[in-house]
Amino acid sequence: MSHVLLLRLAAPLQSWGAASRFGRRDSHRRPTKSGVIGLCAAALGIPRELPPEADGSRKDPLADLAPLLFGVRADHPGKPVRDYHTVGAGRFPLRPRDLVTDHRRAAAAAPLLEAGDSGDTFGHHELADWYGSPKRIAADPLTGTLVSSETRRNALITERWYLSDATFLVGLQSPDTGLLERIAHAVEHPKRLLWLGRKSCPPSGQLSLGVVPGPLVEAFSSVALLPCESGPPERLRDNHPWAWIESPRPVSGARPVMDQPLSFHAMGPQHGARWETRTRVTIDPRAAEWNLIP
Repeated sequence: MSHVLLLRLAAPLQSWGAASRFGRRDSHRRPTKSGVIGLCAAALGIPRELPPEADGSRKDPLADLAPLLFGVRADHPGKPVRDYHTVGAGRFPLRPRDLVTDHRRAAAAAPLLEAGDSGDTFGHHELADWYGSPKRIAADPLTGTLVSSETRRNALITERWYLSDATFLVGLQSPDTGLLERIAHAVEHPKRLLWLGRKSCPPSGQLSLGVVPGPLVEAFSSVALLPCESGPPERLRDNHPWAWIESPRPVSGARPVMDQPLSFHAMGPQHGARWETRTRVTIDPRAAEWNLIP
């Protein structure tokens, strides 16, 4: 028999990137499976890559988490918020390592160092129109000295999107109740920091709402809407919120979604396709109200 772990994802800001690049960091209108599985992996302390076995093979760190069926109910969808963000065009203090990796800084600081004025040079000598530490470091072909080939950086303009005042009910379905109970305990006693899609978005209040029997649709129908400080939107007061339910195989009405986590390797995450249906959930009128830790 399948069971479902219910998670409450609420915060002043959430951001679930689906196709983010540096210049534009988008946010999906609801939590992604890859983001939630990553949150659970962080809570459990699972590393991005496991050390090799004695025979040289490597175990998949996501072997237990990736097969979980995922669902999300939008109790309070929140509002999109755009952050106009600028980076750089400031001044950057000289550090000892910069003398090794940046010939421009080393040349500028050389007269002071030769005069014995090193005390005020490290950490204080500045170059205009510079932001960030040296980039594109490589060995000089003649001397072998490490130098930076990028010696000037101007301001960068980025666009970042968030969901404001959103509250979602997430379900993870599995026949392995022991695994679900371990996740439930871990998200309340995490081994690593947790965030809702982006590091600037820590979750607020209680996350784990326990394990209930049944598939995702029945689990979502059996529990009341989650409370929200701003109050429920008008369209949700009829207790018919939208929900997105993962299907283990293609079925009528399902669509592919490219957020099945395959790897969270440090060199770059990998995602595959999964199947998902969108439906209205009718909440049981006898469902008890929540008594949550804020």
